[in-house]
Amino acid sequence: MEDQPKFSSQKLAEFNGQDGKPAYVAYNGRVFDVSTSKRWPKGAHMNRHHAGHDLTADLASAPHDPSVLDQFPQVGVLESEETETADAHLPLFVRVMIDAFPFMRRHPHPMTVHFPIVFMMFSAVFALLYVTSGVKSFETTSLHLLGAGVVFTMVAMVTGFLTWWINYMARPMKSVIVKIVLSTIMLITAIIDFVWRLVDPAILDHTWGLSLIYLVTMVAFIPEISVIGFLGADLTFPLEGRHKKEESK
Repeated sequence: MEDQPKFSSQKLAEFNGQDGKPAYVAYNGRVFDVSTSKRWPKGAHMNRHHAGHDLTADLASAPHDPSVLDQFPQVGVLESEETETADAHLPLFVRVMIDAFPFMRRHPHPMTVHFPIVFMMFSAVFALLYVTSGVKSFETTSLHLLGAGVVFTMVAMVTGFLTWWINYMARPMKSVIVKIVLSTIMLITAIIDFVWRLVDPAILDHTWGLSLIYLVTMVAFIPEISVIGFLGADLTFPLEGRHKKEESK
């Protein structure tokens, strides 16, 4: 181990698996050559992890055991001062929490964000069903879904800020900023619509005036949540070549 080459983060980044270069990844101070793996085409794994980086934090929350790297040759070691900087921006209690519960690093937001996607989108769908069918149970279901959507949108936003802070050091990334703006607009609109419906239970009984405004703001949840969901998925499983410029800043 002592006579193996030492890699700085800058040197490791050169081995990104592209343009004929080998694909190296680091874990717990050890550098592995994963070039022969079919799961690392062009230095990318699942379009989410990229060669040339220290994946210690990522593997802590991966669905497989980090020991899978032992099947690949170790080609060096990562310089010790480079292995302690990933979470340096976090308070000690947060680092302790992540060490104890690795899923806290990446999983809370992807887990909770599914609820507002369903609740907000289908609150609009059931509102439309009521308008077109006149079946009152559809309108009641829309109200219940809207209330749940308000609650879980707040939960998803809190976990989103946590994930942004932990994994991206709260850098001003365009996708994240757009998600924050749209989520805030959607949450405020949903709260207004929910209170509005409680005050006026017959708000959807007409197709003109204030009733039309209410319906339009409800239907607007569909494109809003679609854009928010797309941007979130793109951050988790980025299209090839995206976000590299932002992550290098």
